[in-house]
Amino acid sequence: MGRRRSEVERTKDEHFSALFVVVAALFVTSLITANIVAVKLVDIGGLVVPAGTVTLFPLSYIFGDVLTEVYGFRRARLVIWLGFVCNLLAVGSIVITQVLPPAAIWDGQAAYERILGFTPRLLAGSFAAYLVGEFLNAVVLAKLKIVTQGRWLWMRTISSTLVGQGADSLVFITIAFVGTIPGGELVPLMVTAWLVKSAYEVLATPLTYLVVNTLKRREGVDTYDYGTDFSPLRLR
Repeated sequence: MGRRRSEVERTKDEHFSALFVVVAALFVTSLITANIVAVKLVDIGGLVVPAGTVTLFPLSYIFGDVLTEVYGFRRARLVIWLGFVCNLLAVGSIVITQVLPPAAIWDGQAAYERILGFTPRLLAGSFAAYLVGEFLNAVVLAKLKIVTQGRWLWMRTISSTLVGQGADSLVFITIAFVGTIPGGELVPLMVTAWLVKSAYEVLATPLTYLVVNTLKRREGVDTYDYGTDFSPLRLR
């Protein structure tokens, strides 16, 4: 495995390897696809949750863990903002397409609106929750790596996911549903979404280890965020 490098050293090398691009692409694809399929509610062992909660959305956190663990917070921050912009582009395209007048020979307008339609409140909740959750996940993981001197990856990924997914569920459900569903149902809804998505991370831990160790070995890097500016507003 390559020598440990601080983030200060890493800033001198702006090269983006093919493997980094692959992980970033998988992160963005998981995010956008999860938001599209989330319109379907599924019943998993009696728990009713959006399909994206149990399919692709948790993968974005796993790929986020991989990016932070291998390449450092600065690279992860760049990809988080890239995901935000790509998601905004996808949503904007869907909304614009929805308001364009349908052709007379096409009878799918109602179905399109039913499946792909967004409300401003849901969009606001989704975007805010994504930024808060992903950045908290990356910051916690990066700082725990320094504290533990790179040990106990399983503890660091699970801990960061619990924080990030908890914040994500809290922000999204609060913005999207306060005032529309009984107050007594909000907390159970938050807790259920949080636990289901966090359980995904726990079950995927062996895969996370495999991907992280493979990338560190092939890339020759193991980034530690000494001296890193953890502000989410920076891009470098």
